[in-house]
Amino acid sequence: MKIAGGQVFDLKQGFAVRDVCTDGALIAKASGGGETLDASGCYVIPGLVDVHFHGCVGEDFSDADPEGLQKIADFELSQGVTYICPAGMTLPEDQLTAICKTTAAHRRKNAGGAEVVGAHLEGPFLCMAKKGAQNGAFLHDPDAAMLRRLQEAAEGCVKLVTLAPEQSGSVEFIKAAREMGIHVSVGHTVADYETAKAAFEAGADHATHLFNAMPPLAHRDPGVIGAAYEVPGVMPELICDGIHIHPAVVRLTFGLFGRERMIIISDSLRATGMPDGEYPFGGQMIEVHGNRATILGHPETLAGSVTSLMGCLRQTASFGVPLADVVRACTYNPARSIGIEDRVGTLDEGKEASMVLLDEKDLSIRAVVFKGQVVKA
Repeated sequence: MKIAGGQVFDLKQGFAVRDVCTDGALIAKASGGGETLDASGCYVIPGLVDVHFHGCVGEDFSDADPEGLQKIADFELSQGVTYICPAGMTLPEDQLTAICKTTAAHRRKNAGGAEVVGAHLEGPFLCMAKKGAQNGAFLHDPDAAMLRRLQEAAEGCVKLVTLAPEQSGSVEFIKAAREMGIHVSVGHTVADYETAKAAFEAGADHATHLFNAMPPLAHRDPGVIGAAYEVPGVMPELICDGIHIHPAVVRLTFGLFGRERMIIISDSLRATGMPDGEYPFGGQMIEVHGNRATILGHPETLAGSVTSLMGCLRQTASFGVPLADVVRACTYNPARSIGIEDRVGTLDEGKEASMVLLDEKDLSIRAVVFKGQVVKA
């Protein structure tokens, strides 16, 4: 297939008008035959990669329901999100084990939809004071043996684990997680600058939804945000739904950390793609009004978003962040953060032929190509 005449995303150039050719499931120098897809008037970008979201269309990853996970994968692909690393909540170990086993079974089945590239354990190794929408009854101290059991249940599919590093044994936990091939993200924490920096220097390389569920950046107390900035390998997530972070702070954070490090996430809930109402979430109930989701009875406590990653891409671009930087933060950077950038995240020769054609005028989806096949046009 040939995707012809579009403005194609490039890590170095931003966008360049050229053709993209595919041969089977991979990007190639020349077309391996088949149709030509007219991309004139479009941006051609890699398929999006979401490394932190919980669900959509009435389904939640934490339910450990195979049919539900399939519905999630199908919806995400329809939105141009081609690779997903959904997040589990703070739950008892038996339910976390079920989530991990469901993930592994889904990957073996390979039934279509967005590829589930791994799992993100957002809980239970968090702190009570910044648990946010997590269920405090199931919080757990850092436990490398427990994490190892979960990784075994997932058949190696756990890619990320969130940790509040002020807890005893966190440095040892970080080192053990890295030995298991798991990236550690600092979040849901009250850690000060020194504690957070020690965690990053021990090997934590990710920050869970920066600014949310952590102390603010202050001029005499830089906290997690200041520590993350000072350790070059750390990649911060931002929920760019227009609710969680003010547009000025989104612009500021891109300027501070640079386009090479930023990750946009959706943190989307089962209510994404659904009408307003009340929905279960991690053993609690949330209520949704428009694009705002809060814990039922606690309207001050945000509970994730109801915006897909593609919606977050459009929001971030509307905030004035250069589109090439936004695309990078939704594709290559999240892929790199979980170690899959060798096959996804750019439109270079040899990478998987997963891409989205976006209308230049309003960034609406004109087509989705997944591993060389047009799945939406």
